[in-house]
Amino acid sequence: MYERRVAGSSYGWGVSFGPDLVQKLYANDPESAREIEDSTLRWRTQSVDIHGKNVSYAGNVDVYNINRPRLVEILGVRAQQLGVKICYGEEITSPTQVPDSDLIVAADGLNSRIRQDVGKFGTVRVPTTDRYIWLGTQQPAAAPAYHYIRTDCGWIWGCIYGVRAGLSTFVVHCTEETWMAHGFDTKSIVESISLISEIFKEQLNGHRLIGQVGDEANARWLSFQSVHNQRWHEGNIALIGDCAHGTHFTAGLGTTLGVEDAMALVASLDRYENLESALQAYGAERSAQVSPFQEQARRSGQWFVDVSRYINLKPNQFTTLLHARRSSLLPHLPPRVYYVIRRIRQIRQIHQIRQIGRKVVPGVKAIYTDAR
Repeated sequence: MYERRVAGSSYGWGVSFGPDLVQKLYANDPESAREIEDSTLRWRTQSVDIHGKNVSYAGNVDVYNINRPRLVEILGVRAQQLGVKICYGEEITSPTQVPDSDLIVAADGLNSRIRQDVGKFGTVRVPTTDRYIWLGTQQPAAAPAYHYIRTDCGWIWGCIYGVRAGLSTFVVHCTEETWMAHGFDTKSIVESISLISEIFKEQLNGHRLIGQVGDEANARWLSFQSVHNQRWHEGNIALIGDCAHGTHFTAGLGTTLGVEDAMALVASLDRYENLESALQAYGAERSAQVSPFQEQARRSGQWFVDVSRYINLKPNQFTTLLHARRSSLLPHLPPRVYYVIRRIRQIRQIHQIRQIGRKVVPGVKAIYTDAR
């Protein structure tokens, strides 16, 4: 295995995943799964701070956060225990750099140079117009909190969530118009972080923002590009993770889909004796499975690009639609109409729960949550 970064690199902040992935990790390798789970922070409730009000939103399943360097460390150590040789600090940009191999697995990210070098995967890149920067802070946090700030140059928002004790991710996000109006296109990273820190001064409560642990100015503004590939393999080269399918970060699916790719590839190799058959089956299976999630991620990212459509809603309405951003119906209805429809559905669900409670235990009120 060739890893472009040096061993022990602290690059990156938090990644998130759900209980389904945790179960699959345990099914594949209980030892590393246990260590991963023990290193996570778990939450169900998020909060949204907008128009001077703080609104909580409770989900119905646990979400796990882990510091990316810690996840990489656990997987790297476990791979070596199982006999994998990892060559750290070696970047592969072309298959010609790799010794003769039965199979080459390209997992070099959204801007994969291997994929570009081969150039036969039918790659389509779709840019978005939002801007974001991935930062961190030593401000303690557990459950995510969105902070929407109105500035003279437009709305800008940050999402903070804990990744380990005393360390949190702080993602700052805005439209390209707001980004340009603030002059971030000409500011250095140090200047950008300084201005962001001032904008979110109250929310940071005296804590500093940094680019990376040990390298505070190591960060950059990004504009997301989703990636689709018509083919997931060419010859003996297979794509996995963001290299195969970039999904907007606001959907929180990147880690889950990448790990599931690896599991599916191994299963397909075990199922077929012929490599070509195995890779064809892997690509067909995963492209069909991933496609709906990519569409959800596209809608999630577009919601933030179109945030002006929702920003003047009441705080509870805005929060509800923020968490409904993957909906295929939401973009086609006036926001308040969609909110009313969703509210009616929630009330009906509450009524059904109460009726079930009365049938199961006559005379006893069912426990329910008011969906206001």
